[in-house]
Amino acid sequence: MLGALFGIGITSLICRLWLGDAPASLPFLIAPIGASAVLVFALPASPLAQPWPVIGGNLMSATAGVALYHLAPDPNLAAGLAVATAIGAMALLRCLHPPGGAVALTAVIGGPAIHAAGFHYALVPVALNSAILVGLAWLFHKATHHSYPHRAAPTPPVANRDITAEDVRAALAHYEEIIDVNPDDLLMILRAAEAEAEARHKQR
Repeated sequence: MLGALFGIGITSLICRLWLGDAPASLPFLIAPIGASAVLVFALPASPLAQPWPVIGGNLMSATAGVALYHLAPDPNLAAGLAVATAIGAMALLRCLHPPGGAVALTAVIGGPAIHAAGFHYALVPVALNSAILVGLAWLFHKATHHSYPHRAAPTPPVANRDITAEDVRAALAHYEEIIDVNPDDLLMILRAAEAEAEARHKQR
């Protein structure tokens, strides 16, 4: 909670000063950046919360939204195409970030000021909001001794034991950060990795 308070508050202040001469109706802070803050401060280990997904995902989504607003003949069609195109672009560029869908949608339904800004909307306020938030998240997590951008801890030696779902949950409980993965899914991945390792050893 403190991270989001710090991140959104400072981002808002900086962007408001940056856009001091801009039209009053142009937002200095976009609503989807609140969702980005949830990811970078509450789920900093998530692949969706890393700097490239936050900045690149929001930027690509805003660009897609502006383009589809101008290209599609109907606002309803533009809204659907904008979000779909944003998802495709983020997946292709490996910067998937869920708030990007709302960023793209905002470009279509955000009103006259955003429409008048055109592709400038993708840079200011979207990219500016995103870059400042990522920088503040880095500072906050560094001050609180957390890893951001996330780096996995060294992998301990694997013991020859039968891992259970309870073992996975117990291991996850040792982490101070929320690990954005379902324990049962993680156990399934571990089982699959064990099978791959067994197959590799048999081929030798």
